[in-house]
Amino acid sequence: MTPAALDLTRDLVLLSDLVAASGDPVEDLLRRGLDALQRLVPYDLATAFLLDGPRLVARVARGRLAGPAVAQHVLRLDDAAPLREALETRRARAFVETDHAQDGDAWDGVLDLPHGHGCMVVPLCAGDRCLGLITLDRAACVPYAPEAVMLAEVYGQVLALALRGAVERVGLERLHRQDHEHAKQLEHRLSGDARPLLEASRSAAMQALVRRARQVAAVDTPVLVLGETGTGKERLSRAIHLWSRRADQPFVVVNTAALPPDLLESELFGHVKGAFTGATRDRAGRFQVANGGTLLLDEIGELQLDLQAKLLRVLQEGTLQPVGSDRTVKVDVRVLAATHVDLERAVAEGRFRADLYYRLAVFPLHLPPLRERLDDLPALADALLAEQAARTGRRGLALSPAALARLRRHRWPGNLRELANTLERAAIVALGPTLRPEDLDLPDARGPAAAARDLPPAADDEPVPTLEEVERAHIARVLARTRGKLYGADGAAALLGLKPSTLQSRMKKLGIARRADGG
Repeated sequence: MTPAALDLTRDLVLLSDLVAASGDPVEDLLRRGLDALQRLVPYDLATAFLLDGPRLVARVARGRLAGPAVAQHVLRLDDAAPLREALETRRARAFVETDHAQDGDAWDGVLDLPHGHGCMVVPLCAGDRCLGLITLDRAACVPYAPEAVMLAEVYGQVLALALRGAVERVGLERLHRQDHEHAKQLEHRLSGDARPLLEASRSAAMQALVRRARQVAAVDTPVLVLGETGTGKERLSRAIHLWSRRADQPFVVVNTAALPPDLLESELFGHVKGAFTGATRDRAGRFQVANGGTLLLDEIGELQLDLQAKLLRVLQEGTLQPVGSDRTVKVDVRVLAATHVDLERAVAEGRFRADLYYRLAVFPLHLPPLRERLDDLPALADALLAEQAARTGRRGLALSPAALARLRRHRWPGNLRELANTLERAAIVALGPTLRPEDLDLPDARGPAAAARDLPPAADDEPVPTLEEVERAHIARVLARTRGKLYGADGAAALLGLKPSTLQSRMKKLGIARRADGG
């Protein structure tokens, strides 16, 4: 094998490495490609031009003659027939003195090169695309030999393949950034930004909570968000994500109580094609979707024991196995968990793994119920009305003083979720921009505890109902009112300020059957 062929082989290997290096931007690829080319074909100036419509724009120049004037050079194809011909034929070409006399030189008026100096043009074409070309120039009046032209042509074809990959990669990354930014804007528009509302709270308990949340947001420590149903655990979790270094990465929420156990594993960890009936393709799980960002495991207290063991492995090792696969996938996810369940009691009763509990509860945050932070009610109402404007089409709504006073008198067993539902119903039915007391539909507004307080005093020999009995009776009354309907704005779950899954769990626990007649 000739020395030139050995050089070509070595450089082809180098360019193969460049193709595989997915992180190389276009200009870095061109610079390294031109540096490698010098070992094959000597030059004093090598310039990579890329096509921009009818123009060739210099992107990278290497060699002792490279300078600012070269880097800013632009050629029009209409004025450079030899270059246009090289692109059309896809063949490299060396120029001699007679060519310069007839067609001129690409560097006329830019560089003071001697008439008849050695120069060559190498097209950069791959597949059905021509991306540009390379010009090679020598200060000496020594033309390039045919063997050098042939080697440079082959080299240009391989470099063009690498260049096409780099150009497409840059385009895909730009589209990815645009999609990511659009997704963030859409997420912000739909779910709002809870940070200003949290930071502006007048409640001393909330102010202390926000300080602790901001502190833990700076690290990747797991956080367990506790609180009654509807207190805004997801909102606080989203704020922790936005305060963290992962704010530009995905924030993914999984409600572990909303999916059947046989589907939840696939939802969390993904699956491969053929793993089960209906698995017609590979599918990434929520952990993989959240890679680099934050995953909120909502209603973690409802997670099945067998899945708790698999979740513990992911938290400890940072790896998972999709359903039906023996392949281990590494993930980098900051995990937050939220629940209204007393996990310590669940651990004592054997319903929750102690090792998983201690793994999640490194930094617990307890959200106070709305009834303990009524000073925040005006600001919360304004923020919720602003968020709902996109859904209801009602903008500029505000509460009248009388309506606000009625809200203050309510016990809010459903907390923020109940408040949001109440305000959305009021926004739909209100006749003007001011929400009045009569617009606020607050069925059983005082809740079961207040209803129990209003019962006539029991005789000494009359049995006192237990809290469970009062709760059972209250849910039964609401079900009777909705004729057994659980879902929707007028369903029992919304009226009670509960998630439908939570209501179903309580009905099962209390032995309440769901019947259309409410009986």
